[in-house]
Amino acid sequence: MYFYAARQPILDVDKNLFAYEVLFRDGVDNVFPEVDEEQATTRIIEGSQFHLGIEHLTGNKPAFINFTLDTILKNYPAMLSPDSIVVEILETVTPGKKLLHSVKQLKEKGYTIALDDYENKPVWRHFFPFIDLIKFDLRAMPFEEIAQIIDELKAFPHIKLLAEKVETLEEFEQCKSLGFSYFQGYFFSKPEMVKTKSLSPAQMTLAELLYETSTPEIDLPKITQIFERDINLAYKLLRYSNSATFKRRTEISTIKQALVVLGKNELKKFLSLLFTASVSSDKPTELLKMAMVRARFCENLATFDKSADSSMAFLTGMMSLIDAILDQDIETVMEQLPLSSEIKDALIKKTGILAEYLKLALAYEKGDWEYESEIEQKLELNDTKVPANYTNAIAWANEQVANLS
Repeated sequence: MYFYAARQPILDVDKNLFAYEVLFRDGVDNVFPEVDEEQATTRIIEGSQFHLGIEHLTGNKPAFINFTLDTILKNYPAMLSPDSIVVEILETVTPGKKLLHSVKQLKEKGYTIALDDYENKPVWRHFFPFIDLIKFDLRAMPFEEIAQIIDELKAFPHIKLLAEKVETLEEFEQCKSLGFSYFQGYFFSKPEMVKTKSLSPAQMTLAELLYETSTPEIDLPKITQIFERDINLAYKLLRYSNSATFKRRTEISTIKQALVVLGKNELKKFLSLLFTASVSSDKPTELLKMAMVRARFCENLATFDKSADSSMAFLTGMMSLIDAILDQDIETVMEQLPLSSEIKDALIKKTGILAEYLKLALAYEKGDWEYESEIEQKLELNDTKVPANYTNAIAWANEQVANLS
């Protein structure tokens, strides 16, 4: 058996990462929601205990996990620590005395309890003293009804509100005005407004380096000179090339030595990381991390195909959120950056093998397992390699964010 899971970020009002919802699947031909909900919960717990660990998948942030009535009554949440999970009671659960008793016990043990995709039923009021979070699906309930329920919840000020499937900045702002504390959706990965955003001299230097390393034959003396005139950039290069990632036997002490040892592909990867991190400094950290996960995921997929260019796949993933980072449409951004036509076609026209890698990354992010399976089969990928690739990408992104900070 293999463990298949994806994650979706949950942010606070300042767009800082609060937690992840962990999404389950069970192989190519067994796509959730066709999997029994109890089996899905059981496999999440099994996978977290015996395969990769919840903390690894969520970077030590809380994991929202769906629990059915049976799994709660059987005390499955107790198999994971109270600090590592949020017990999400599925909307399909019928509230009753047995459930209430179990919820009280979980609360006494320190677990955080959430109601998923809340439907307003009077019987839930008996649970409210023990509930920490209530999730509202914006696609399933109009704002007028949500506002009415929130008004009724004022008698329970300890309950925090979480808006799910927030797709636009307008929805995000509307939810904030209603008193929501947490948000789940793709609003933070879309441009907030279309405007011109000028690059700083340091960012222009990185763009220049990206251009120089995109040529068939790189001009090493010229690239060395560019690094040497920027002390901060030179320091980051030396630190990166000396990091534990590369397991060097001897320390690297000069710019030229670092460039030679890294090689063209690693240098391009390093520069795209720095450029994206630099221009996203005023954006949620999760946006940069998501770009890194996509980049590593696409790069690993390309290694399965000997005819594919892994460094181009990496850059495609890294640039896939550049429109949201710069608050410009993707066509405008691509006009300004000296990237190959293959990368631009993947990002703008959604065509080519690089676009297929990116589509698979996005399907995995969203937990769209049916579409994800279709792309896997189209690319003739081994089903066991993709989830391993995804968890590898997450671990790598966490490490890189730590290095960049």
